[in-house]
Amino acid sequence: MTDTVIGTVGRHGIPAGPDAEGLAERLSDHLAERVEDLESSTALIDSTFNTALLVLHARCVVDPRAALVETWDAVVTAMQVGSALFAVTGTSEATVECRINRKNRTLPAVGPLMTADAGAWLTAFWLAVVCREQQRMTQLCEIPLDRLRSPDGRYDEYVYHWVDTLQTYWLRRPGLVEKLTATLQASDPSVARIAPRDMLQGLLYPPINLFYHFVRRDEEGFSPALVEALKLHKAYWTLTEDRATDIDGSIALGPLAIACLAYDGKLPIDVESEYLPKQLLQHGWLGEYPT
Repeated sequence: MTDTVIGTVGRHGIPAGPDAEGLAERLSDHLAERVEDLESSTALIDSTFNTALLVLHARCVVDPRAALVETWDAVVTAMQVGSALFAVTGTSEATVECRINRKNRTLPAVGPLMTADAGAWLTAFWLAVVCREQQRMTQLCEIPLDRLRSPDGRYDEYVYHWVDTLQTYWLRRPGLVEKLTATLQASDPSVARIAPRDMLQGLLYPPINLFYHFVRRDEEGFSPALVEALKLHKAYWTLTEDRATDIDGSIALGPLAIACLAYDGKLPIDVESEYLPKQLLQHGWLGEYPT
């Protein structure tokens, strides 16, 4: 990261204080119990993943720089549960070995779940990127696209183009430019019909645009695009009073993951924001313990 900051995007006023810390503690305790339960049954692993994401967001409310080990624990555990979701739903083997919450665990395979879909895949992949878990990134990218399709038409077609683009990039398959172009075209609000327009413009499209600047190694354009992505994130999460108090808005996970790729790729990132926890962006906790 360079010394010149061209953009600072302040986080909106998510309620913090003792109540926020207490919420994070309670959620963490609940998650630890849910993780232990996975060793006897993984039927509810998708809801465990959602709980892990809640813990991550709650921790980032009280620790926006990710300077505390508890926040790193939350990121790692969410990443581990997200990867485990796809491990236990994608095999006919009786059990799967997974490391979750600082322990190697033997989890029963559960078979296909509708919730192990493209949306969950994107979240799991972003977490693996932020944790710099290259092996998990590869495992996720090797999942066939057809397995991630939702039978109920839950997603616009661009989502599958987007997953295909990311898998192609990471596995160095041919056709990246064509697939990214298809993603950009299909995510246009005039084409995409299923996602609400404010969600598409505020949360779903910005990581695609950032990735476009990243793969082009657009040093002049990346930071302005990141600033715009964070402003759109903030606008989405402050559109209503309910959203403004929702801890899910505490970080911008997609933009953070693309920024991590750019940071590791030596692109200058001249942006500071609590939506991008500094210690996660700059992999300050990497190697702290086996993940």
